[in-house]
Amino acid sequence: MFTTEDIVKLRKRTNAGMMDCKKALTECNGDIDKASEWLREKGIAAAAKKADRIAAEGLVYSYIHMGGKIGVLVEVNCETDFVARSEQFVELCKNIALHIAAARPEYVNVADVPADVVEHEKEILRVQAINEGKKPEIVEKMIEGRVKKFYKDIVLMEQDYVKDPEMTITQLVNDAILTIGEKINIRRFVRFEMGEGLEKRKDNFAEEVMSQTAKN
Repeated sequence: MFTTEDIVKLRKRTNAGMMDCKKALTECNGDIDKASEWLREKGIAAAAKKADRIAAEGLVYSYIHMGGKIGVLVEVNCETDFVARSEQFVELCKNIALHIAAARPEYVNVADVPADVVEHEKEILRVQAINEGKKPEIVEKMIEGRVKKFYKDIVLMEQDYVKDPEMTITQLVNDAILTIGEKINIRRFVRFEMGEGLEKRKDNFAEEVMSQTAKN
């Protein structure tokens, strides 16, 4: 039904343990894509089970983009100092910091977005929909869908992971929870961009950050 190579391939894609990958492939009749989704769903379940645990250890990880153009500090929490010092956890922190540098999120979670910011965006979207000639009865449904897109633009946990757009940052963290076995939480971050707020040439920082990462 599936081979050892399939298990290894799934492990590389999801970072899940070998036995978890084998179980996922068994549950999904050897379909790697479905098995990947199955593991992500289990990751969500694992995260939910650990939600009430205390995660007061972790790292404040710093990332400086080559040339000093962008700087990121991100606090990622876990349950034990042992995990905080592990290679897997440090790599997760590094990838989250790199993503923040490239994707420019403004908030960690949807709940962090101020209500007045959301309402202001909804009003803009409402006017746009009306100007497009949309019927009033479908305007609110359109707004709901467009607000989700708005969240993906500004909320870290909703964004597609820059190194693998097939997963979100939430899924990246949940996969790490499944692999590491502890509660993991992105608590806060700050992103600095050289000359931010000053008039300057437009750059595609997402592409630049990823290109520099590839070189390294």
